Amino acid sequence: MSDFDAGYDGGSDVDYGHFSAGQEHEGLDQLHQASGSEYDAQSQFGVFENDHHAAESTDFSTGQHVEYEAPGAVHYESTDFTNYSHDASEDDHVFAAEGSESSHGAEFSELDALSQRFDGAFAEGTQFHAGEGQFGVAAN
Repeated sequence: MSDFDAGYDGGSDVDYGHFSAGQEHEGLDQLHQASGSEYDAQSQFGVFENDHHAAESTDFSTGQHVEYEAPGAVHYESTDFTNYSHDASEDDHVFAAEGSESSHGAEFSELDALSQRFDGAFAEGTQFHAGEGQFGVAAN
């Protein structure tokens, strides 16, 4: 904005008034920014194991022995015998596995911008007076 004031008095009853002219410039700048990220992971794993072992051993023996001798060449002998043997072994094994993994990632970014300009100009003149007729001009 500028002001120009000429207070000239050159005699003859002439007065110059006031004159103003100018420009205005205004502006608005607004900026909004947001951003973020998110990450997560999950892991799950299970193991099942089962063992079984059995062993058996059986031995069975039975015996009988009878022997008889008498004078006169008499001889008697009897033998009964049983023998049983049993061996067994058993093994079981079970194995199970299960697994799971997952991951997730997300990102975002946001930008809002506003820009506005305002321009204006103005001019203003006030009064002019001159001598004898005392006429005047007023302007805005």
